Amino acid sequence: MLNRSPRTVSRLRTVLAASLTAATIATVPVAFSHMDRDEPLQSFRQSYFTLVAMNFGPITAMLKGDMPWDDAKVLSLAEDVKALSTVDVLRAFAPGSDKGTTRAKPEIWDNSDDFAEKYRAFQASADTLLDAAKSGDKSAVGAAVKELGGACKACHDEYKSKDYLY
Repeated sequence: MLNRSPRTVSRLRTVLAASLTAATIATVPVAFSHMDRDEPLQSFRQSYFTLVAMNFGPITAMLKGDMPWDDAKVLSLAEDVKALSTVDVLRAFAPGSDKGTTRAKPEIWDNSDDFAEKYRAFQASADTLLDAAKSGDKSAVGAAVKELGGACKACHDEYKSKDYLY
């Protein structure tokens, strides 16, 4: 074991703290890079739905055979979809946020009760997916994916513009 003087230890702590601070500062712009200050609610929605897709998509890919089946990964992804479903994304559809960079159709704001009901169906389907993933039954996961996909599609069909961005 090396015997370091208190002065050396202090310098090492300072260097370590400075390095961690620099690393944190360097990653913060990446974490917030999607946030548009002029359109924060639109950014919230786009980021949220991207996260949902990035966690739901691989489960679908595994079911289709496009990725190898992995029970542990399916469970982890289903847990993340469930966690995302607990976020109140409806607050990101506040009055006035129908303008700007958005794929949300104006009908969301005209039919907010129906939109909220469709979101609740998504939340319930996320519960079903998690239960299926916990069971380890691939066919149950398949049925839950179909249910969740249907909940997503119901909303997309009525409230998502097909002509914007991607």
